[in-house]
Amino acid sequence: METIEILQEIFRDVFDEEDMEIFREMSAKDHDDWDSLTQIQLIVATERKFNVKFSTEEVMQLKDVGEFADLIDSKKG
Repeated sequence: METIEILQEIFRDVFDEEDMEIFREMSAKDHDDWDSLTQIQLIVATERKFNVKFSTEEVMQLKDVGEFADLIDSKKG
């Protein structure tokens, strides 16, 4: 399964939206319920699912879902 597909499931869980569709260019401005608390929930759920850790600096530099997926892939090796 591709990283973006796994992220899709994480986003659906965090936002509690079974039919939510994410895309690489998606960012917080594309979803009304995506706030700082949701961001933290996404990060924690992703760290658990992929068994990786993100620094605060890495998270602050992310601009969209695509960059998030790329960062995950770089950490997975």
